[in-house]
Parts: sequence; C-alpha cells; structure tokens
Amino acid sequence: MMAMALSAMDNTIVSTAIPQVVRDLGGFSLFSWVFSGYLLTQTVSIPVYGKLADLWGRKPILIAGTIIFLAGSALSAAAWSMVSLIGFRALQGLGAGSIMATVNTLAGDMYDLEERGRVQGYLSSVWGISAVFGPTLGGSLAQYVSWRWIFLINLPLGAVALTLISKFLREKVTRRRHRIDVAGATTVLIAAGALIFGLLQGGTAWPWLSPQSIAVFAVAAVAAVAAALIEQRAAEPIVPPWFWRRRVLTGSGLAALGLGLLVMGPSTLLPTYGQAVLGLGAVAAGAVLAAMSVGWPVASAVSARFFLRIGFRDTEIVGAAVCLAAVAFGWLATIGQPTVWEPVVSTLVLGFGLGLISVCTVVAPQSTVSWEQRGVVTGTVMFCRYLGQSLGAAVFGAIFNAAISGKLAAAPASLRGELPHQIGNVGNVLGLTRGNGPVAVYLRDAVSLGIRHVYLGLAVVALGTLAVAMVVPRRFSTAAGATADAPVAPQQDAAGGTDGAAAGPGGR
Repeated sequence: MMAMALSAMDNTIVSTAIPQVVRDLGGFSLFSWVFSGYLLTQTVSIPVYGKLADLWGRKPILIAGTIIFLAGSALSAAAWSMVSLIGFRALQGLGAGSIMATVNTLAGDMYDLEERGRVQGYLSSVWGISAVFGPTLGGSLAQYVSWRWIFLINLPLGAVALTLISKFLREKVTRRRHRIDVAGATTVLIAAGALIFGLLQGGTAWPWLSPQSIAVFAVAAVAAVAAALIEQRAAEPIVPPWFWRRRVLTGSGLAALGLGLLVMGPSTLLPTYGQAVLGLGAVAAGAVLAAMSVGWPVASAVSARFFLRIGFRDTEIVGAAVCLAAVAFGWLATIGQPTVWEPVVSTLVLGFGLGLISVCTVVAPQSTVSWEQRGVVTGTVMFCRYLGQSLGAAVFGAIFNAAISGKLAAAPASLRGELPHQIGNVGNVLGLTRGNGPVAVYLRDAVSLGIRHVYLGLAVVALGTLAVAMVVPRRFSTAAGATADAPVAPQQDAAGGTDGAAAGPGGR
C-alpha cells in the first residue's frame, strides 16, 4: 500500500503545483507532457513488468521499480528546465509501471479468494485518499515551501516501503533459465507507445487526420501486427496469445478497457463543468470529482460479498448497470438548472459501479491461473485499463470540443462578435463575463452541451462494458494452491489456458 501510494498520489499532487513549475522553469506549451510523459511510460511498461515478475519473482521487480521511481523523483526535484522535468517524469513512470503490475499481483499471491475483495478495497482506499489529499498537499507545498518538495516527499515514503518489502516479503521462486522475449517486448512497447502518443497528440499538437497523426497510428498498427506474429512463436511471450483465447481473460481485459474509458470522461471534464457552469471555485470543483474516490473504495471493500454470492460475471454486470444509471442521471442533471449535488451524486454512484468492475477484472483472471502466470495476466489487464484511460482522454476531449465548436458556429449574429473564436478562450471569456449576460449564458449553455454529449458517449461505453461482461462465463475453473510461497506449475488445456484443480466460489 505504501509503494502504491507513490504512484497514486503522484499525478494529483503535481497537478496543483503546475503554475509554480511553469513560473520557475518556463515551457508553458510543454507542461501537459509533465503528465502525459508519465502516463505513457507507465502504461507501456506494465505488461513487461508483469511478465518479468512471473520469470524472476515479484520482490526483485517491485524493489527495482520502486528504486527507479525514487530516482525519477529525486531528479525531477532537481530539474532545471521543462524538458528535463518531462524526461525525469517519464523515468518516474517507468518505475510506476512496475509498482502497478506487481502490487496487484502480490494481492493475488498472498490472499485467498475470499480475502482478495477486501484487500482490493484497501488498495483502492489508497487511491481515494490520494485523490482527496494529494491536491491539497501539492498546493500547500508549492505555495509555502517549493514545488520541488512534491517530488522530494516521495523519498522518505519510498524508503519506508522498500524497508518493509525487503524485510517482510518472502517468496519461493523456482530458479531456472529463461528465454527473454526481447523482440516481443520491443514490438509491444513500440505499438503501445505509438498508439498512446498519437492519442495524446491528436487534436492538440496536430489535427486527427494530419499526416503526422496518420504516420504515428500506422507505426502503431504495423508494430501491433508484428508483435502478434512474434508472440505466437515466442517461448515465453510478454503478452501470451492464450490470454485472448479464454473468455474469462478476454472479458476481463475488455471490461478493464471500458473501466479506463469510464474513469476519464468525468475526470478530465467535470472540474471544467463545475467552474464554468456551476460557478464553483477550483477546490470545490475538484471536490465534486472526489466523490468518485469515495464510492470506489467502498464498492471494492464490499465486492467480495457480491462475487462470492453471485459470481464474478454477475458482479461485473451489476457494476456496469450501476455505471449506466449514474451516467444517465448525470446526463439528466445537465438539463435545466443544475445544482452541485447532482454531479456529486452521479460521480459517487459511478465510483461505486467502477469499484465493483475494477475488483472483478483483477481477481477473476488471477483466480484462473497459477503463480507462474499471475503476473502476466494481471499486467495485461492493468495495461488494458490504462490504455482505456488514454483512449478516454482523447475521445471524450474530442467530443466535448466538437460540441462546443458546433454551438459557437451556430451562435446568433448578435453574439458572434463577442464570443471567442477558439475553444481554448471559452474559459477566459467566462471569467471576464461573470453574471447572467447573454454571452455568459450562451457559453455556459455551450459547456453544458459539451458535457451532455460526453455523458452520451459514456452511456455507450457503459453499455459496451455491460455487453463484454457477459462474455465472462458464469462458471469457470480456478487454480488451486497458487500462492507465492508454494507456486504450482500450471496445467495447460488445449487452448493454452490453465485448468484449475478445483472450482472455487469465484467459479460461480
């Protein structure tokens, strides 16, 4: 939990200090890459770390990743320019990828099926606490001490985490010679990296249909095809083909992709809605979004009662249905005269539904494989989730901007001279035209329209997540005795999956 807190708090604590960072280092046009560079390296490295944890054990991979993260933190604190800060943040992301892959895998190693839901609740609470206190802590350090301390504060926390992991984490790993899938890892990294890079840059640095965008996505497509061909023949593939041949794993991976998409819609745009339409301050607008961080760990903590009684498949279906209801309520709340409690309730309920989905997409796949495959399965599911977040940031941002652009283009002639010509200036104009003048009212309606379209997109994703949850079979075999202290060799079935020795409660 302490190691995960490093990754969980990092983005939230950095976000409120960006104005001070830009003031000291300059490079305003590049500051978004302080977050994007971190997300990029974290996401693409997760499946590689998951496989390495299966080959060499969780402990050395987690320790190495934590050290990389702390090195990136120390270097970020010493950054002398925006470019250097972005590079050191990318190094942090490489360490965070290890933490995300191995901590979730260890939860499956150390606890049995009945306890994993409760443990996932503990891990989710780390994210909830970070979402609530991270921005306040980051803003306080930046205002009263120095923005460099938002990175230096990681060092003592990481030192304690390393000490506890080194002293108390024990695992028995069968030492044997491994064939590292270098070609597969390289092509997977190129494919994922190019795809996420194109999503992050598309619509901002260049138009979606520009030659640059087409070239980047072409590289991603070619690398993905090459990776699929290489992984088919690799002795120990980074992303094993059998993952996509088993309904439990395929359904969980696709549901995790939907989970990532559902997270990013509100996360990126609700604060803007709160400030522009509801008239909230920055802190209050962030608190609206923090409601999601309350519902999520609560759902994670009680999820075991769901999946032990009705099974993983039906629990995922319940979670997706709750998300759909929350999105529908959020869409209705944007019509008429909304108040602050409506988006709070919507995000609280959405967080509860996402919490149920998140636990099932991790625990169900882990329960079907033995120790030697748990890392790669967990890493692949986590990769799908973070890929969904990258897709969500791009897709919902494009939907929001398109809706506002259309509204501005359809403005009456009497207002066109006073309305901003670019979407990026909408917030500035609203700030200068506080009150109920015709320009302010029209712009607030434009932002409301954009959010309404985003909620429609979220509804489509929720329906898709509900559909893919049904891909998971109602009953499936679980691996028996697959723990870190006593790893059990997997019994491969004809499709390359693991046929567990016993069917546990999770198989219902």
